[in-house]
Amino acid sequence: MTEELKEIGLDVGHRRVGRLMRQNGISVVRTRKHKVTTDSDHKFNIAPNLLDRDFNTDAPNQKWAGDISYVWTREGWLYLAVILDLHSRRVIGWAVSNRMKRDLAIRALNMAIAFRAPPKGCIHHTDRGSQYCSHDYQKLLRQHGLCCAKTVNPGLPLSPDALIPQAL
Repeated sequence: MTEELKEIGLDVGHRRVGRLMRQNGISVVRTRKHKVTTDSDHKFNIAPNLLDRDFNTDAPNQKWAGDISYVWTREGWLYLAVILDLHSRRVIGWAVSNRMKRDLAIRALNMAIAFRAPPKGCIHHTDRGSQYCSHDYQKLLRQHGLCCAKTVNPGLPLSPDALIPQAL
């Protein structure tokens, strides 16, 4: 509120604005709500769940996982697509955008492919969102010999077990 008042030319401070708001019974209402990021209600083909919650692997580039998350900023929602190598638990590809479209997921996958050059047969696991099931995304997976795998329950986030390094 203070910043908005300053933008229109009023010289006020946070404390004064807060005091005047309290005196007049005005309270702040935050409108940030939960944001659904998985659109699994689409006509694309859905791959089988090849991982079956087995996030362990013996070497790099055997199993990758991808997901899209979101962050509220002053300018609105910012979407972050990430690809993890489940062996090292490191981010190997990422992309950000103010729109959650298939090109966001494709840019993250392209970064991971360029960074790691995965061997044929590497399992790439994501949720069943339309970005990951799109024809362009699936074509890119096939071109690079990646095996596509999907989560059985739509909207189910990647298990925390996938992110915790396992004892060797």
